[in-house]
Amino acid sequence: MKATIFQGPGKIEVGEVPDPVIQNPDDAIVKVTYSCICGSDLWPYRGLEPRETGSRIGHEFMGIVEAVGEAVTKVKVGDLVVAPFVISDGTCDLCLIGETRFCRKFMFWGSKGNDGCQGEKVRVPMANGTLFVIPKDKVKDEKMMSALLPLSDVLCTGHHAAVCAEVKAGSTVAVIGDGAVGLCAVAASKRLGASRIFLISTHEDRAAIGKQFGATDIISARGEEAIKQIKEATKDLGVDCALECVGTNESWEAALGAVRIGGHIGFVGVPHGVADFPAMKLFSTDVGIKGSGAPAGYYIPQLMPDVLSGKLDVSAIFTKTIPLSDIAEGYKAMDERKEIKILIKL
Repeated sequence: MKATIFQGPGKIEVGEVPDPVIQNPDDAIVKVTYSCICGSDLWPYRGLEPRETGSRIGHEFMGIVEAVGEAVTKVKVGDLVVAPFVISDGTCDLCLIGETRFCRKFMFWGSKGNDGCQGEKVRVPMANGTLFVIPKDKVKDEKMMSALLPLSDVLCTGHHAAVCAEVKAGSTVAVIGDGAVGLCAVAASKRLGASRIFLISTHEDRAAIGKQFGATDIISARGEEAIKQIKEATKDLGVDCALECVGTNESWEAALGAVRIGGHIGFVGVPHGVADFPAMKLFSTDVGIKGSGAPAGYYIPQLMPDVLSGKLDVSAIFTKTIPLSDIAEGYKAMDERKEIKILIKL
């Protein structure tokens, strides 16, 4: 079978790898129908995060179950399924309280002998906890398939930012980051009832999608000017909730500058070179901070009904669809910010 292989910074290729087989009783084999490229895949691609040369890559997919081990009870052959970006058993104490991202047995796709998800098939360990069935009779068309795929990561991640920042009915929100996660955070904030949503974006195409998803105000500035505009728009109060969806010093400064006294910051941007948090600033502003990688395995069942009903549709984050054979061009386009998120149709 064909799969995407990381061959070093800037080097992505499709190669032949052995077809996956059932290795453990709780394994399943899934034929991938859709996958995608994540912004976090770009960190090793850019040489900013270590990754073993020759390793498989990708952590977002959906597809059809082809085989199951004897201990698999939650899915069956022929089921349409989606998987979160972290493999989890669904039964440990942490999974049971909703922290599936930190499962006692968690594993990442493409590591520890696990398949990457940008390929034709995937062996799914701990399938009972990792795979979620999508009712085929509720899937109306291909557009809905591209609305369901973000459940594997970015939609749940944007939702996690909103949950961590305590977005609720009537909240004012600032979203820092106009990538796929930030745009999903806009949609999540609208779903949770936010009354005003600021999106910091200096890209017209991304801002337009943000408006489509529910942003009421576009702040087409950065740094201090962006903070100034948000403060002016809120009569110098600041927003109730700031959603940090990038992971840089600049994005953190924007979040801290935009949030009001006593407000909350939800952060899901993987920190890269971020300075230590200013403890005294937090102490003197009563700002709450919470965030992490999203427990997608916990959120998927909550969000899927709204996706299937059409109430929650973030398919517009996919600005280009490619076959697996064009994966190198897909990485290049996302790295150069020519596309927001690449959909891979197999």
